[in-house]
Amino acid sequence: MYSEALARGGIAVVTGAASGVGRAAAIRFAQAGLGVVLADLPGDALDSAAREVSATAKNDVPVVAHPTDVGSDEDVEALAHRAFDTGEVAVLMNNAGIGAGANSSWSGADKWMHILNVNFHGILRGHMAFVPRMIRANRPAVVINTGSKQGITTPPGNPAYNVSKSAVKVLTEQLAHELRAEHAPISAHLFVPGFTYTGMVQRLMPERPAAAATPEDTVDYMLERLSAGSFYILCPDGDVDRARDARRVTWAAGDITEDRPALSRWHPDYADRFRAFEDNH
Repeated sequence: MYSEALARGGIAVVTGAASGVGRAAAIRFAQAGLGVVLADLPGDALDSAAREVSATAKNDVPVVAHPTDVGSDEDVEALAHRAFDTGEVAVLMNNAGIGAGANSSWSGADKWMHILNVNFHGILRGHMAFVPRMIRANRPAVVINTGSKQGITTPPGNPAYNVSKSAVKVLTEQLAHELRAEHAPISAHLFVPGFTYTGMVQRLMPERPAAAATPEDTVDYMLERLSAGSFYILCPDGDVDRARDARRVTWAAGDITEDRPALSRWHPDYADRFRAFEDNH
């Protein structure tokens, strides 16, 4: 559906567009000939991103910076009105997210609510505000939701983030099925970056590790898989290729089918079995 959406032209709406993967995606969409509505919290970063996208845009397409807090119903509704006033929506990329969450499953209620409100409810708000209008427009389009590998294999250490991204995975799967049932010319895709050197990582690691992909690398892989029609877009990085991702996902599912302990990949009794499976499967 992505190629058809591009051929028709229109607007790409990208949340979390001020930096990292969102900014790289906004640039690529503009270079492909789409207008772009960049959504993020107000500030210099959003304004700078809009200038960069404008400078690299193909043809005379509109580029709009729209300050948006995806944790606000009113802001996301206002973003949708601005986008549809600007042009036909060809791409909706629900990308905004935060990483700082609660580190316990029984404490930090405020942190839990905050991360779920942004990472999950922010995407759900995007669906509510945009998808009905996109269906009524009856034109080729794509919805891209940014998930995480932590939402699939759910490693210990950041439960609120994992839960939020697991919810995004399930929501996107449901959306894809419902769009098929509606016979809408719209496809949904779960975009799952690997280890990517974004601002969130940069705050912890001032120098880019060799294993970290650049945002541009990650977005280029996403666009390649979108063109191929992939739903699950698991992006490789310098340490983890597609085959290793597949083995990790398979092991995680095996906890259920083989009645292993939860998160057995990190269980000391299963450490050797997992390493052998990951390396030799």
